[in-house]
Amino acid sequence: MPCKRPVADETGSEALKHLKIDDTSSDSDPSDTEPTEHVTDAFLDTICRNSLDFDFEEQCSVSLSTTNIYACLVCGKYFQGRGQQTHAYFHSINDEHHVFINLKTLHVYVLPDNYEVMDKSLNDIKDVIQPTYSTRDVMRIDDIIGHGHDLMGRPYTVGCVGLNRVKHTSYINVIIQTLAHIRPIRNFLLTLSNLDKRPPLVHKLSMVVRRMWHARRFKAHISPHECVQEIVVLSKGRFGLDKEADPFELLVWMLNTLHGMVRKKKTSVVYETVRGEMQVATWKVQDMLQDDMVEDVEATILTMPFLALSLELPPTPLFTHPSTDDEDERANIPQVALGTLLQRYNGTTTVETNGLVQQYTVTNLPAYIVCHVKRFTKHNMSEKNLTVVNFPVRNVPFGDLLHVHGSTSVTYDLVVNVCHVGHQGKSAVDGAVLTEFEESPFFAYVRQGENLWFRVHDLQVEPVMPQMLFLSDSYIQVWQRN
Repeated sequence: MPCKRPVADETGSEALKHLKIDDTSSDSDPSDTEPTEHVTDAFLDTICRNSLDFDFEEQCSVSLSTTNIYACLVCGKYFQGRGQQTHAYFHSINDEHHVFINLKTLHVYVLPDNYEVMDKSLNDIKDVIQPTYSTRDVMRIDDIIGHGHDLMGRPYTVGCVGLNRVKHTSYINVIIQTLAHIRPIRNFLLTLSNLDKRPPLVHKLSMVVRRMWHARRFKAHISPHECVQEIVVLSKGRFGLDKEADPFELLVWMLNTLHGMVRKKKTSVVYETVRGEMQVATWKVQDMLQDDMVEDVEATILTMPFLALSLELPPTPLFTHPSTDDEDERANIPQVALGTLLQRYNGTTTVETNGLVQQYTVTNLPAYIVCHVKRFTKHNMSEKNLTVVNFPVRNVPFGDLLHVHGSTSVTYDLVVNVCHVGHQGKSAVDGAVLTEFEESPFFAYVRQGENLWFRVHDLQVEPVMPQMLFLSDSYIQVWQRN
C-alpha cells in the first residue's frame, strides 16, 4: 500500500502550484519544455516513503549517467532526465509511477504530463535528501539531545546513527563517527554552504554528517557509500574495501586532506581544532658518550606542530601466552594508567631511538587532543599489545600531566574512544603470536550530552555505562577541553 508520512500542514489542490518547466534532460526534445496544464494532487498519494533511500550515488539505474538525475518517489529508483526520450519518462509510462524529484534542485514533477508540483507535504522528503541547519540550530544541537523516529516508529538517538559497512570498512566508519563528534569540525560541516562547489570529499562527508544529526530520517541508519568511495579514489587505493586498514592513519590523512581543501590564509577549522605544538630536543648518543659532562652537550631544538600524541605501551611480558580460559587470559593482561603514558611528553622524560636521545615538551594544547595508543608492532597489524589502559572520562588534567606552561589548570573530557576487538592465536608456520581480526574489528564509544555514552559498531548502536569504556582495547581517543 502506498505510504505517506502525515503532516499538519495544509495539503490538497489549493496548495498546488504549477511553474514553467525549464529543467529537462540534455537529450530531450526542446518541444517538451512547455508544461501540460493539470490541476490535481491525486498522484501524491502514490508516494511510498518506505521505498526511498537517498544515501547512494546519484546515478541513473539504466544509463549509469550521473547528470540530471531524478528519483522516482514511488519505487525509489534513479533515472536521468524527464523529457519524452528519457528513462524517467519511459518509467512513468511502463510502470505507472508518476512522481519524480530532481536530486539537485529538489523540484518535484509529475510525468509523463510533465508539470511541477509544489506541496508542503513534500518538505520532509526534501529535508531527508538535503538536510539544512541554521546557525541557531547548530548552537542548540548539543543542548537538545533527543530521539528521532523512522517511518516504522523505531527510535534512534540523533547523532549516534549506525553506519552500514561496505565490505571491510569498519575502520572508515569509526573515523566518520569521530569527525562527526568533534564539535567545531561537525558544526563547520553542518553549516557549510554551496556544497556543489566544494571538493567531492568535503561534499560527501558533509552530507553524511548532516544525515547523522537529522531528527526526521526515514531509516534509522545511514549508508556512507559515496563518502567511502571518494576516500578510496582520493587516497589512490591506500585505503580500500578489500581489507581493514589502520584507522589512525586514515584519521591523520583525513585531517590533512580536509585542511588542504577548506583552509583560508594558511589555516582552517581543522588545524585550529586539533593541532597543537611541541618542542623536540635531540642529542646524539655518540656525542653524549664522548663527553664526560653530559649536561654540556648541546641539543638541537625544533618546534613542530602535532595532530596527535602517540602513546607507547610497555612491552608485553616475555613469558605470558594467551590462555584458553577467557577469565585467566584477562587476569594475565598488564595494565597501565593514561597519566603514565603521557609522561613521554612532560619535558623531562627522554626517549632513545636510532642512536638519538629525544625529549618532548608540549608548548600549546589544542582544543581537542587526539591520543593514539600504539597497540600494533608491525605495519600489517599482525601483532597486538593487549595492555589495558586505565583512564577517567572526565576532568583529566592534561595541562598538569604534560607540564604545559600557563595551562596547568586545563582539564579535558573524553568524547570519542575508538577500540579494536580481536583475539590472538599462534601461527601454524613459526608459532608466532598473531592477531586474528574479527569480521568488523573496530568500533567507537561516543558521548552524547553531558554523560550519555553509546557503543557504535557499524549498524549496532547501544547505550553503555561510562565505567565500561576502559574494558575494551582503546586505540584512538579524542579529548575535549573544558
